[in-house]
Amino acid sequence: MITTPHPAGGLTRVTAPEGVAPGTGYSHVVWGTGRFVAVSGQCAFDEEGDVVGEGDAAAQARQVFENLRRCLAAAGAGFEHVVKLTYFVTDVAHLPAVRAVRDEVIAPDLLPASSAVQVAALVRPELLLEVEAFAVLPA
Repeated sequence: MITTPHPAGGLTRVTAPEGVAPGTGYSHVVWGTGRFVAVSGQCAFDEEGDVVGEGDAAAQARQVFENLRRCLAAAGAGFEHVVKLTYFVTDVAHLPAVRAVRDEVIAPDLLPASSAVQVAALVRPELLLEVEAFAVLPA
């Protein structure tokens, strides 16, 4: 089992539980104690509610992660506190671009547990992805 305690975030991450293939680009298990924060799924909307990056998964991902950053900050949290991300994409082909942007904002040793789901559609047809986050702030 590969376990990474991270004192700054007060979280422990397990990338390879015994008997489970190691995760590539995510942690299988993350736990901590403290205040739980749930962030609703964020889409590529700017401050005025306009879609950013129509047709461009990387541009939309940058806006999504900026929106997540702002939502986490409103709770006094940062990406180092995130324990779970759920990606909803209209095409799994967008995942490499989304992961590349994620890697710009989340250090490789702080990767949360993650799930990715391909969906038929999101709330607006020009949206390519939505990402929700769960975080735990230290007690």
